Amino acid sequence: MKVGASRLLGYAALLAIGAAAPYLFPNYQSQMAELWLFIVFALTWDLVGGQMGYNSFGNVVFIGVGMYVCAITQVGLFYSVAEYNAAKGGGQTVFTFDVAQYLEGLALGLPLAAVSAGIVAAILGSAVLGMRGHYFAICTLGLGVAAGQIANGWEWIGAGSGMVVPHAPSGIGDTARFYYYFAFVLAVITFIVVAWLYTTRFGLAINAIRDDEDKAEAMGLPTTRIKVSAWVISALFLGVAGGILGNLKRFIDPIEVAFAGATFGVWMVLMAILGGKGTLWGPVIGAVVFQVLKEVFWTYLLGWQRVALGLMIVLIVVFFPQGILGFLRDRFPERFGHKVDPALARGAGGAAE
Repeated sequence: MKVGASRLLGYAALLAIGAAAPYLFPNYQSQMAELWLFIVFALTWDLVGGQMGYNSFGNVVFIGVGMYVCAITQVGLFYSVAEYNAAKGGGQTVFTFDVAQYLEGLALGLPLAAVSAGIVAAILGSAVLGMRGHYFAICTLGLGVAAGQIANGWEWIGAGSGMVVPHAPSGIGDTARFYYYFAFVLAVITFIVVAWLYTTRFGLAINAIRDDEDKAEAMGLPTTRIKVSAWVISALFLGVAGGILGNLKRFIDPIEVAFAGATFGVWMVLMAILGGKGTLWGPVIGAVVFQVLKEVFWTYLLGWQRVALGLMIVLIVVFFPQGILGFLRDRFPERFGHKVDPALARGAGGAAE
């Protein structure tokens, strides 16, 4: 009972800190909003990559789909999308949005982003989730590259020139703070849904697929349907995250922002591994540590920041293959609810010596 109460108090404290953060650190609102989105990226990747054992490099497709669908909806409700993008960002004085229009565009754009990403995941998942191991990983990597090239050549959505997201009217107030709370609420909802899923039969099913898919099939589990469902769930949250990120960035480049496999696509994998994939809190911890280190690199190692990130990836894979949580669980098993026999512990220490 006491453990449950202390846990609830801990969650309440974290929520309070998250809600107050924009006022406590007003100069870092955009970075903190990005952190919440990174937590969504890591949690949703781990649902498929950590809990189900299917390492995907294609989740970035759902971010890009959500980003474009949300922006197109925001524009298309009131103006011609083709004319808006033909202006190449120079028509912001012509294509203006009042507060009601802006909010209406978001209210419809974000749900449509989720639905569109989910539909794409269902279609792609039905086609590629029959593959396993590195074949699946390579295939999903190709999906991200292909999606970026399609967007790069599609004039209606701006092609290689990109798409300028509608500017927020002055009545919205602080835009960074506005989208911070969107990202914060999305991250909280994602965490709650993922945590609940792991306690259900669905959570047991995806773990069974990870441990031995052939045995899971022999036991009668509809593995393909379960795998597609897991990918669709991930895509729903990533679609919304993409819509928020596009508005936060204010400009959608098809390669560098929307379908950025070299950054977002790799980072979400790295964050889950850094914290400890296959766990609930590991992706959250990994996202926090990664975002802090990324900002430090971008501030103090400008020009060498990508080299530093590359070295960090190597260090994580070599020295922390089980992630931060895995490392802590091995060092302090009692803190994680594992009983250790003192005699066995001493015997292990003596053997090590």
